Amino acid sequence: MPLPNQEPQLIELKQRLSEINDIESVIALLHWDQATYMPAGGAAARGRQIATLKQIAHEKLTDPNLGQLLEDLRPYEASLPQDSLAASLIAIARRDYQRAIRVPSEFMARLSQHQAASYEAWSEARPANDFAKVQPYLEKTLDLSRELASFYGGKQVADPLIERNDYGLSVDAIKPIFQQLRQQLLPLVQAIASAPQVDDSCLHQFYGEQEQLNFIKGVLFRLGYDFNRGRQDKTLHPFASKFSIGDVRITTRVYEHHLDQALFSSIHEMGHAMYEQGLSPDLEATPLAMGTSFSVHESQSRLWENLVGRSRGFWEWFYPQLQGTFIRQLGQTSSEQFYRAINKVQPSLIRTDADEVTYNLHVMIRFDLELAMLEGTLSVGDLPKAWNERYQKDLGLVPSTDTNGVLQDVHWYIGLIGGMFHGYTLGNLIAAQFYETAIINDPEIPVDIERGNFQRLRDWLKHHIYQHGRKFTTQELLERVTGRGLSLDPFLNYIRNKYGYIYNLKL
Repeated sequence: MPLPNQEPQLIELKQRLSEINDIESVIALLHWDQATYMPAGGAAARGRQIATLKQIAHEKLTDPNLGQLLEDLRPYEASLPQDSLAASLIAIARRDYQRAIRVPSEFMARLSQHQAASYEAWSEARPANDFAKVQPYLEKTLDLSRELASFYGGKQVADPLIERNDYGLSVDAIKPIFQQLRQQLLPLVQAIASAPQVDDSCLHQFYGEQEQLNFIKGVLFRLGYDFNRGRQDKTLHPFASKFSIGDVRITTRVYEHHLDQALFSSIHEMGHAMYEQGLSPDLEATPLAMGTSFSVHESQSRLWENLVGRSRGFWEWFYPQLQGTFIRQLGQTSSEQFYRAINKVQPSLIRTDADEVTYNLHVMIRFDLELAMLEGTLSVGDLPKAWNERYQKDLGLVPSTDTNGVLQDVHWYIGLIGGMFHGYTLGNLIAAQFYETAIINDPEIPVDIERGNFQRLRDWLKHHIYQHGRKFTTQELLERVTGRGLSLDPFLNYIRNKYGYIYNLKL
């Protein structure tokens, strides 16, 4: 039985962690505002505000009294079932504390202020195709990324940065997965390239922004995004933000001659948001109230965007509504033609525009380039050239501008170099593995999707994944849900079956 005299200590722990969570939530709100509605003139002050709050949060997280409290709770933790809420809370809080005390609060403030300034520089440099403007910021980001990694040590520079987002993962664990996947994908891309190409011209007519946004809102509502606990706004680079389980917001960007862009980016961000909205209320304001890892979080956005959103069953329900909204543009386009159009495989320059077959090649390029920068074999000044050479090698394309090349993704300009991009590919693999398991467990899920009913899938995801938050590691959750560790097979089988049909190939 738990030790009664330690209950007050557990209450104190929750209070301390709640205060830290509240500060971090305000920081997230300031970031959201900066990327949506903040006037440009607020940039300098915003950087200072975020840095101040980040330093306060870090000081609270590294308070020796918190460390002592976590040590005092060890007997209580040992008396509980290992996966109980209280035991998980204590264990995760201790892990976070032990990692945080390695990093000076002053560094966190300095990093946060730089990231805010770097984002503003990128937001101006990207549309102006001006890499030179942001290069000094990126060089400082690289220095700060290395400095952060140095506080932890590790076999490779990137390992501590990867562990920040995916506990238990390392460069050595990720590289073989990427190598195997790349070997499997390149022949598929080549085979599809040799087949008669899909006509996607129906997607590139004029589609009014407001009409798109209205249709998208209906889709998100039907899928289960709770607008009473969220909202959608426009930004330069789509993202999702959680300030509490009751306030999870998404953003998008709209292109009036690319119907699929805002639609699928919105479904993608909704996948992130529904994960956070589906957390158990018992986890609120604790370190458990977030996704298992970046990779698992990405699995949920990619599951809804691709395995559901680009499926035939999904459009059995939604295409008549879309066709009715855009009757002039789609009146003569059948649902089969539209399905093929949104699944067209074609090497492209932009990661977020990429199809399911080529997408992971974009991620691998970024992963390799950031490792090279961290290891000192690639300078920031040479990054645009290296980027273009790798795109030529892997995708047969060379960006004509840095806007469509090295400036396209916000990650290095608002975060760190290293520790995130790998999660997009791992997320694709995990999504396929989860979805395969869901359908095996409940074969009625695809039938319901064709009828426009997504409750069955949502309930399955909430029960097996969402509600647990961060209680389990990626590996633990995979084994708990699917009965095995990470596998390439579900994703590759899905790709071969789907695109073999679309392109009439035996893949």
